[in-house]
Amino acid sequence: MTARIIMKLRVESIRASTPEVAHIGLVHPLRPELPEWTPGAHVDFRLPDGKIRQYSLCGDPSDRSRYEVAIKREDQGRGGSKWVHENLALGTIAHVSAPRNNFPLAPGATRHVFVAGGIGITPFVAMARALAAEDRDFTLHLCARSAEDAPLIGLLREICGEQLHCWFSSEGRRFDPRVLGGPSEGTHIYSCGPERLVGSLQAALDLAGWPSEQIHIERFAATLDENFKPEPFEALIESTGQTLHVPADRSLLDVLREHGFTLSSSCEIGVCGSCECGYRDGVVLHRDSSLPLSKRQDRMMPCVSRARVHLTLAL
Repeated sequence: MTARIIMKLRVESIRASTPEVAHIGLVHPLRPELPEWTPGAHVDFRLPDGKIRQYSLCGDPSDRSRYEVAIKREDQGRGGSKWVHENLALGTIAHVSAPRNNFPLAPGATRHVFVAGGIGITPFVAMARALAAEDRDFTLHLCARSAEDAPLIGLLREICGEQLHCWFSSEGRRFDPRVLGGPSEGTHIYSCGPERLVGSLQAALDLAGWPSEQIHIERFAATLDENFKPEPFEALIESTGQTLHVPADRSLLDVLREHGFTLSSSCEIGVCGSCECGYRDGVVLHRDSSLPLSKRQDRMMPCVSRARVHLTLAL
C-alpha cells in the first residue's frame, strides 16, 4: 500500500455547528480541484507534533473544490480535536491527506439504514446527500442529547426531510434497535458513534438474525479486550524467506519497519485501515475495528493484530 498524498489546505470557512463541534471547509490555495472521494471517506490531519488523526468528510462528494469536516472537541481524547479547535482559524494552513474510504455504501444494497450517535453523523451526511440526489431509498436515525447538541442537524433536515428520525434523550426518546425489525433482503445497516451505541446495535442485530455482510460499523476507538494478553510469534516474509520475531511487547508493524519494510500507517490503533497487508497462512488474532469479516481470511492490520505462533506475510 502506497502512502497517500499530503496537501497543504487553507481553512476557507469555520463555524460552530454546536458549542463543541467546528464545521470546517478546506480548499487548495492554488488548485481548483481536490482529489475525488466517495461517501464514507475520511482524511488524515497531520498535526505539528507528528500526531495523525482521521476525520470523515461531510461535504458534497460532487464538489471537488473543497473538503468539509466536522470535529468535536474532546478534551479527554487523544489531542487531535483539541489542537484543531485551538489552532485552526480562517486562513490557517492544515496538512491533510488524500481521502481514503473504509466505510463505503454497499454497492448491491437497495435500501440503506443509518444509525448515528453524536459526531458519528459525519460520514452519513455525504451518504444521505448522494442517495437523495439519486432518489434512492434510505433512512437516517440520529441519536443525541438534544437538537442543540446534534451536529449538522440543519443540513440533515434539508437533505433528508422525512427520512430523518431524531432520538433526543433530553426529550425522553432513546433509540431502540428493535425499530429496525428483522433481516430484509437488499437492506444494509450502517452505524457510527460511541461504543455504547454501536455495540448495543450490533448485539441486537446479531440477535435478530441480520447477516454480517449487511451490517457495517465504523468505530471511534480501538477494540478493547481487558483479558487479551499478547504473546510472541514469528512472521515469515513470503517474498524474501526472512523470518522475523515479534515480541509480546511490540507490534508486528514496528518489527516490520525495523527490518526495512515500509508500510503506510496513520492511527496505529486499528481504526483507520492504512496499514492493511496480506497474509497466506497462520492463525491471525484480529484486533482492529476496520477490516470487514469478508477480508479477514487473508488480510490483517499489523498495527494491532497478532498471530498464534507463526504466520506468513504476503510482502
